[in-house]
Amino acid sequence: MTAVIPDPRTHVAATGTGALPAAGPWRIRADPRLAPVADAVRALLAPHLGERLLPDEAPPAHGYAITLSLDATDVPLGRTIGVAPDGGAEPADEAYGLTVGADGISCRSRTAQGVLRAATTAAQLLVTTPSDAMLDAQELSDAPRYAWRGLMIDPARCFVTPDEVRHVIDLAALYKLNVLHLHLTDNEGWRIELPSNPSLTGHQDAAGERLFYTADEYRELQAYAAQRHVTIVPEIDLPGHCAALRTALPELPPAPAPDGLTGRFPFVPPLDLTDADTHAAVAAVLADVCALTEGPFVHIGGDEAVGITDECFTASVRELRNLVREFGKRPVAWQESSRAGVGPEDIAQFWVDVPMMELPDTAEELADRPELVATGLTMGVVGALKAFFAPSDQDVERVLAGGGRLLLSPQSHLYLDRRYAPEVTPADQADDAARLGFPHYRPRSVEHTASWDPTSHGIPDEQVAGVEATLFGETLRGLDDLTTLLLPRLGSVAEVAWSGRAPEWSEYRTRIAQHARLWRERGLAHFAAQDIPWR
Repeated sequence: MTAVIPDPRTHVAATGTGALPAAGPWRIRADPRLAPVADAVRALLAPHLGERLLPDEAPPAHGYAITLSLDATDVPLGRTIGVAPDGGAEPADEAYGLTVGADGISCRSRTAQGVLRAATTAAQLLVTTPSDAMLDAQELSDAPRYAWRGLMIDPARCFVTPDEVRHVIDLAALYKLNVLHLHLTDNEGWRIELPSNPSLTGHQDAAGERLFYTADEYRELQAYAAQRHVTIVPEIDLPGHCAALRTALPELPPAPAPDGLTGRFPFVPPLDLTDADTHAAVAAVLADVCALTEGPFVHIGGDEAVGITDECFTASVRELRNLVREFGKRPVAWQESSRAGVGPEDIAQFWVDVPMMELPDTAEELADRPELVATGLTMGVVGALKAFFAPSDQDVERVLAGGGRLLLSPQSHLYLDRRYAPEVTPADQADDAARLGFPHYRPRSVEHTASWDPTSHGIPDEQVAGVEATLFGETLRGLDDLTTLLLPRLGSVAEVAWSGRAPEWSEYRTRIAQHARLWRERGLAHFAAQDIPWR
């Protein structure tokens, strides 16, 4: 058994060849057409192999080769479903074959994407095998189930520097994820420089640190991700979650509020895109974002627009979609956007319904949830939350009826800003476990995250866009916090997104246990959950 994640569909021992020393040394040998892939593979391996990764000019006879080739021999055909994040009419062919033989490791596919996926499998084989051990001769092959395999991070609430984003991109690539969704705007901050309105990013913290991505940095991040076959999807969250935009443009009027709501709850008034000045300001923002974005998708938000009438919400979401399409991109939005109507070209990100919120029904149930009591939650607030989110119970049906696609991000399992359960928390990380994660979610084990079955929602294959985990940043203070919530849970997300099925826990936990070394060598903090037998 290997410790590769996602677990390859086919894995057999090879006969007639000997084992290889994991220590190498190793060199990259690539088809000239795969030079960008070779550069990416070298960069991904460097933190782990160090001097055991030979330079290109090393004599060919030295070391063992990791060979990258465009070769269809013995490479399986898989049925990949969902939306191609690179904008292709059909999902990319990412199927690959890998052989560990007498001279090294052969990584092959019909496409550059598939070769990179094979090479990340090779990287995991090398990193999870002790350097003083032998790598057995073997044959592996695999192909993905879902075309869109994503991770969302939240620089709006906890800024992540460009170098830190690169760490996340590398991690995504190593686990065969191919989308990084950046939640760039929210009430707490606006994190992308736009030529149309420099005041959006005119704020710095007390230390004078710049807390946004310049246009050039955003372009560079996209290029870095693209070399690793990861597509960046920016999110400009509207018409709600707009306090940062309102700070820059305080003259914009509030959207009309439902009868009886004005003044009852504290919220930032959403934007009204039927207002001419608001429409012009938002159009300029989206024109800039679309022009700066190399990928085909721009996320327009559409969630939790508290304090807007249904009529204004519908008009505003429709206009946000229209603007993104006018500027040459395809809109993605949270599931609430379905209430503005859905067509076959629409992608709605499914994240919540009332049952998965696990809110108490009685005062006694609330008293048994200390994580909720500690936040000051009352049954009155619980009732208000249930009423506000009640329409979410029909959002999936709306999307299916309209012929749209659903990007699966259920809060119950794929919201990684969830606290770890006390029963899996090691004593030396108890403070982190208490601090990190949204306090209204029930704390859960790593096994819980790994138990998610994407078919459990009953969504037809032809209407699934893909799978995406999210990690919102309200409780984060930096990259270490982000990766502590992300790792080890990202592994099972990557596995189910690639294979389409939940891993068998007793087997999976022994594989993920061997990945702590990979994270340590990359300088990434992780949570040493006690339901995993770490090595």
